[in-house]
Amino acid sequence: MKILIKNCHIITADKSYFSDILICDGTIQQIAKNIELSDKNVKIINAENKYVFPGGIDPHVHMHLPTPAGYSSDDFDSGSKAAIAGGTTTIIDFVTPKKGQSLIEALELRQKEAEKSHIKCYFHVSPIEWTENTENEIIECVNQGIKSFKVYMAYKKSIGLNDDILEKVIKIVAKAGGILTVHAEIGDLIEELRDDFFNKGNTSPLYHAKSRPDYTESEAVKKVISLTKKHSCPLYIVHLSAAASIEHIKKALQDNQQVFAEACPHHLLLNETKYVGSFEDTSKFVLSPPLRTKNDNEALWKAISEGIIKTVGTDHCPFSSIQKSIGKDDFRKIPNGAGGVEHRMSLLFTYGVLENRISLNKFVELTSTNAAKIFGLYPKKGEIAVNSDADIVIWDPKLESIISSKSHKQNCDTNIYEGFKTIGGPEVVILSGKIL
Repeated sequence: MKILIKNCHIITADKSYFSDILICDGTIQQIAKNIELSDKNVKIINAENKYVFPGGIDPHVHMHLPTPAGYSSDDFDSGSKAAIAGGTTTIIDFVTPKKGQSLIEALELRQKEAEKSHIKCYFHVSPIEWTENTENEIIECVNQGIKSFKVYMAYKKSIGLNDDILEKVIKIVAKAGGILTVHAEIGDLIEELRDDFFNKGNTSPLYHAKSRPDYTESEAVKKVISLTKKHSCPLYIVHLSAAASIEHIKKALQDNQQVFAEACPHHLLLNETKYVGSFEDTSKFVLSPPLRTKNDNEALWKAISEGIIKTVGTDHCPFSSIQKSIGKDDFRKIPNGAGGVEHRMSLLFTYGVLENRISLNKFVELTSTNAAKIFGLYPKKGEIAVNSDADIVIWDPKLESIISSKSHKQNCDTNIYEGFKTIGGPEVVILSGKIL
């Protein structure tokens, strides 16, 4: 069936204009004013007084993530439904193999799990060790269309890489034409601080934040920028949280190095005061990197406005209050993560666009287009143009809502944005020409 969207106020990363959009066979067939069809097998949608955006792309989610506390509470079914509710039509999740498992086998198993998703799902693949096969496996992933390889500089006891292995991965990813995606925290120092706080009887969620001070991120950012520069490897830094990190990225960009940075809504809108209170109130904010200061919030917003931060992802990885309670007497055992895929676009519209921090075009850049360009999905994704995939969000700029764990779609009994008011949200969400 064809879909004709009339009276569109189309917003892309680089322009804003009025037109109609004709969708056929999953792609955008025509963009023109006053399209008229004699074909009766056409669904007509009136988008008057609405914005029309490319479908949202969240480049950073963890659905059905295995942890010692059990799987993260959203699987690909519930998590993708939450994404749809927020206007996101594409997610990029992660393939994290077990020790001794090949990247290819892990990718195939993860793709099988993702068949439950109601939206498009792509992957970053994580080398967690170096074997005689790692180089060939990375090359094979690239041959299969996977070009992003996520490494962890923290979590050395499980999935993190030591510096020598990290450099080997960087060298091969660059050689294969891929991009290195990095969780940048100095893991060894963090483990020392965590154990020191715990051994001194400091066990509450507050010490999760105190054991990951801003310099544990900024020094990791500095180090990985240096290593990727040495091997001419494109770099994507996830969930940037600290003002101190921004200066290193700014310098790299001035040196014409390919460095992309991502922010998350929680690091833009929440701060360290959330760690003061009862365990039940504070444990839901245990995520990594932790919430920081209001000064860090503002520095991130400024970096967005200056084009230093290119995307906004969520690091969506919620856990129930029961799962969080595993660490009631030891903050080190609290599963790290919170939900956000459902609220990313409405939060950024409300507290970015409506507060004049970003333009509508910048909003589209951050929520869709830049991720598509960085990870090789553009122009099929992240764009409204003839022959692009018909991934479209018709956005009501006046839709008001209060975020609540009682009404959200994600499968979790808490929400870190509880009580936040949002203005603006999706009225119609279309993926490859199908109304979701």
